[in-house]
Amino acid sequence: MKESSAAHKWILVVGARPNFMKIAPLIRAIAAHNNKNGTRIQPFLVHTGQHYDVRMSDAFFRDLQLPEPDVHLGVGSGNHGEQTGKVLIEFEKILLQEQPDLVIVVGDVNSTLACALAAVKLHIPVAHVEAGLRSFDRDMPEEINRIVTDAISDFLFTPSPDGDEHLLGEGIPKEKIFLVGNIMIDSLLFNLEQAKKTSILSLLGLSNSNVAENPAVPSIPYALLTLHRPASVDNLETFNRILAGLLEVALRIPVIFPMHPRTRKQMHTFGLDGNFVFHDALPVDMSSYRDQNGLMPKIHCFEPFGYLDFLQLMANAKVVLTDSGGIQEETTVLGIPCVTLRDSTERPITVTEGTNVLVHDDPQKIVAEVSNVLEGRSRKGRRPDLWDGQTAERIVTTLREKLFSAIG
Repeated sequence: MKESSAAHKWILVVGARPNFMKIAPLIRAIAAHNNKNGTRIQPFLVHTGQHYDVRMSDAFFRDLQLPEPDVHLGVGSGNHGEQTGKVLIEFEKILLQEQPDLVIVVGDVNSTLACALAAVKLHIPVAHVEAGLRSFDRDMPEEINRIVTDAISDFLFTPSPDGDEHLLGEGIPKEKIFLVGNIMIDSLLFNLEQAKKTSILSLLGLSNSNVAENPAVPSIPYALLTLHRPASVDNLETFNRILAGLLEVALRIPVIFPMHPRTRKQMHTFGLDGNFVFHDALPVDMSSYRDQNGLMPKIHCFEPFGYLDFLQLMANAKVVLTDSGGIQEETTVLGIPCVTLRDSTERPITVTEGTNVLVHDDPQKIVAEVSNVLEGRSRKGRRPDLWDGQTAERIVTTLREKLFSAIG
């Protein structure tokens, strides 16, 4: 262990966009620690490049006020084995060069697993943020990443009590497990007021108000959609069943879809383009969502939005339809009804305490749940304990106390 007068180097890893929202609060918490304590922590940010759309990645870094990465590995796309292997090889080189005191990984993407494994092999302590989540569906590649990362990590930071229970049930020692809350919510609460200042509602024709008057109030109700998981879009039958429900919803409320590149690719492959309207440039106006018969029975597609724009859209949506895990959590905190297009979730607290309902790929259930929302019968949730915007501070405090006893 280094002397207390020396800086302690912590490598923080981001790989894909969901990681950015989890790392940004940690960067802020480390800076706050350094302002208050004599012993300094030196954060070293590594971007693996698993998320390889530079424009989208840069937008999230800007919106979240993340510093430029110290290293960008640039691994790019590939199948799971190829991508995981590339990250493992390149990240090991960084570890040997930088000799960190700790590696912090977040979430459940391939980079999370690969970087944790590289560190453990070199006997470097690993902290896993968002540990203990389980969908109990091993067909999901993320589930394998979660299980293995948790098994080899030294510090397991869980967002909710079910995470602790899962880890204890898998034989993880209790002293490695720390219930700290949901770090995604740190980013949401920190950025919510800033998101309200964006003009995205006006640009999408969803608000008549200009940004100087009241940018946060939509003039027409809308549904927000995200859809990208392989289980949702890689199988034609599943994709068609989900689409059947969404198109019926679109007859009652415009469905706004910032389309993921994977979904766009599969849509073309399956010849489903005719079910979508592509708005290539902003702004659009309200008439863009209608034809001579009323609302178009189509999904309205846009290029992916930055974090602040998306947060503003989510916070003002009448309902959110998604196959994303993080969005289930964010809608729970925002009090927005969430219809999850999956049959399982690694975030069950969003169902038991939050606003989330699982409908899988059942068109009738999709329509029924959206109807409940539109008719005022949606479930009312509550914000889970410790989802308070202070998770990153609890993590840094715990790591400081456990790793560096000389730090006050």
